[in-house]
Order: sequence, then structure tokens, then C-alpha cells
Amino acid sequence: MTESIKFDLHTHHHRCGHAIGTIEDYVKQAIDYGLHYIGISDHSPHFYSDEDQLYPSIAMAKSEFVSYIEEVLHLKEKYQDKIHVLLGVESDFFPDHIGIYRDQYLLHPFDYIIGSIHYVQDVNIFKRDRWDGLTSREKLIVKEEYYDLIQKSAKSGAFQILGHIDAMKGYYPAFSAIETEAIEKTLKIIGEEDVAIEINTSGKTKDCGGWYPADDILERALFYNVKVTFGSDAHKPERIGDDFELVQKRLKEIGFQEWAYFVKKQRVMTAL
Repeated sequence: MTESIKFDLHTHHHRCGHAIGTIEDYVKQAIDYGLHYIGISDHSPHFYSDEDQLYPSIAMAKSEFVSYIEEVLHLKEKYQDKIHVLLGVESDFFPDHIGIYRDQYLLHPFDYIIGSIHYVQDVNIFKRDRWDGLTSREKLIVKEEYYDLIQKSAKSGAFQILGHIDAMKGYYPAFSAIETEAIEKTLKIIGEEDVAIEINTSGKTKDCGGWYPADDILERALFYNVKVTFGSDAHKPERIGDDFELVQKRLKEIGFQEWAYFVKKQRVMTAL
């Protein structure tokens, strides 16, 4: 039996202000762990802002973006005999600013771009107290706005991967129990737009435990022929590939037969 391809497409490093380690630290750790592909995907700058680094503890400065890309490309070459280093970025999706982001990304040789929703109603999805005092109806509206943004991100054509599509449960596990048809509609759209979603194992580090997205969402994703990929969302090198084999096993149990990685924005499907 041929060895399965081991990869991790979602990693961060010190430039974003809330991860530790250099890009090279992640590459070396991935080699030690026996990965075939390591994707570097730090948080995109806030391109829409006049400030160089709008939120220093959230995303890299605009002035750092080119040096980030150059560093990844240098490491791609330096370690080409040991591992495939992929150039990625985790991009915020702001509907009003997608043109600015798209223009920036087209200037560089990205292997893939992860589109993630981190703000709903201008409030960070991981803000612990954002749910305090909301009525059931207000909570439902927030959840449906979240999935509306994910639908728009899928339709934007700017992304190969959609990041952590139920991450709003991170510090509010009750989020998952808010009933809405929006998730079903979202998965249908993602399938039609042929964008991949990641199984992101960083949910285990939050209050919700487990991964993003939950099994019931993955079951419906399979129904709509949504392609899946893997990302640890590592913010320290040791977490690279975290739970890779467990995710592999779970996806097989659900009924998936293959998953994806990306090279030069071309999707490569590989057997689970």
C-alpha cells in the first residue's frame, strides 16, 4: 500500500503578533514530523487600512507582506530536497474590501489562499462576551450573518480554501445548538462553487474542544461533494500536523475517500 501524503496547510508564525517561532522553525519541525508538504499561511495584513499595522496582535504589517512572501520562497528553495514548502496566506474576508485583497494576492505566486471569517457585525468571533445578554432571536441572527459571510466568501472566487467554518463555537460551544438552515445552504453553495473546506484541529485548544467543523457538518459537506483539506492552524511549531491521522480516520468513517492540497492554486486530490 502506498504511503499517504502528509500535509498541513494552515500555520502561523511571529509576524502576526500572536504566534511564536519563525517560518523556518515551522519548516524544520514539519521535516522532523515527516510531512511531505508544509503550507505557510500567516494572517493577511489589513490592506484596507491607512495604517501599516492596524492590529499588531492580530495580523502582520502591510510593510511585512513582501518580506513574508520572499522568506517563504527562499525556504521553498532551501529545503526543496526535504519537503515541499507551499506559499499560502490566511485572508480575512471583508465583502466591502475584497477587491483590494484580491489585487494584492494576484501580485504574488501563491499556492493557495485560505478565506476566513473572523468578524461578524464588526465584532471578533472569538470575543468571549459577545453573546452576553443576547436573546435567542439575536443569537440566531448572528449565526445566520456568519454563514451569509461564508457564502459570500465562497462566491468571491478569491479563495481555494475556506477556513474553520464553524469556529464561532470556539469560546461559545452553545453556538452549535442554534438551529438554522443556513449551514445546509452554505454547504450547498460551497459545493457548487467548488471551494475546499479545511478540517482545522485548533478547535481542540478552545472551549468547544474538538475540531472545526463538527462531524455533522462534514457529513453534509460530503453530501454536497465539498472537497476537504487539513490544517492544524498551528501557532507554535509543535502543533504542526496535530491529529492528522485521527482526522484521516474520521473522514474515512464519514465516507470521504480523498482530500486536497494545493500547488500553484491547482487542487491536488490524494487518497485518504
